[in-house]
Amino acid sequence: MNIERILKNVQEIVTLDDLKNISGMGKLKGYIGFEPSGLVHLGTGLICGNKIRDLAEENISMRVLLADWHAYINDKFSGDMEKIRLAAQIMRESFLALGVPESVEFVYADELVDSKEYWSILLKVAKNTTLNRVRRALDIMGRKSSDLDLDSSKMIYPFMQVTDIFYMDLDIALGGMDQRHAHMLARELAPKLGFKVPVAIHTPLLTSLKGGNRMDFTSKMSKSKAESAIFVTDSPEKIRSKIKGAYCPEGDVKDNPILDIYKLIIFPYYRSEVRIERKYGGDITVKSYAQLEELYSRKEIHPLDLKENISEILIDILKPVRDHFDKKTELKELIEKIS
Repeated sequence: MNIERILKNVQEIVTLDDLKNISGMGKLKGYIGFEPSGLVHLGTGLICGNKIRDLAEENISMRVLLADWHAYINDKFSGDMEKIRLAAQIMRESFLALGVPESVEFVYADELVDSKEYWSILLKVAKNTTLNRVRRALDIMGRKSSDLDLDSSKMIYPFMQVTDIFYMDLDIALGGMDQRHAHMLARELAPKLGFKVPVAIHTPLLTSLKGGNRMDFTSKMSKSKAESAIFVTDSPEKIRSKIKGAYCPEGDVKDNPILDIYKLIIFPYYRSEVRIERKYGGDITVKSYAQLEELYSRKEIHPLDLKENISEILIDILKPVRDHFDKKTELKELIEKIS
């Protein structure tokens, strides 16, 4: 196992020693779960998608959990299960078009909850978790414990996420930083309940195109907020339009969504260097994100020049997805049904 590749573009791993300890124990099992709550945005498709591929190509048996019941609990599509499952189909097809290996298995939560054993584990998880602890874990849903309009099913959600990990007998739990509470709860409860202690691998979150702190989970790029995100199925015209309207103050590198895309997607996976055409000052070749940030902070690259550059790069990267959906009219119809 190439540990360096496992750690590539990862914000946190809990713990590296645990990963090293299990690395020689044969075929490992990992997963990542997604609520099918809309179209697939760059954070899901490119940050998580590339990390799924990294793990799968390092001989880890990866599963993508299409968490339909979790989305239902979280009021996605107002609880319309038909739309949730249509979104799950779109998510699966998007990942395949982006090059996620065929070895990756896609599983619906509906398949797990049919099992009596699943609910037995869930009750044990719940019995060993305080109400205060489960309230703190609500941010895995993009919720806050102070929300007064939550129905009581929301309290089950963290238990389900921990149960998913235990029921599938996983070695590795992959997710964005917003999933940290659930993964830490699983690690805490595993020894008490006799399950493997999962290694938690957390990827960074993309800032909303409207700006904000990406570590504030309400300011991340979101598939349920179309104006905040570039979707992998967006047309070239839509990509250019969304990028043009994105928050990108001149010289400001903090919480800048355009720079985030370069930092977390372009340089790690798609370009070793980028050539930026500038309206004034001539074209410039940038060979690292650190160099890009430095040039931008000194105002040597104008926001409009940067936006035009990233638009064309994303249009190129996402062409296989557009081609995939263009070939299958039924997929384009699915997008219309959930949009």
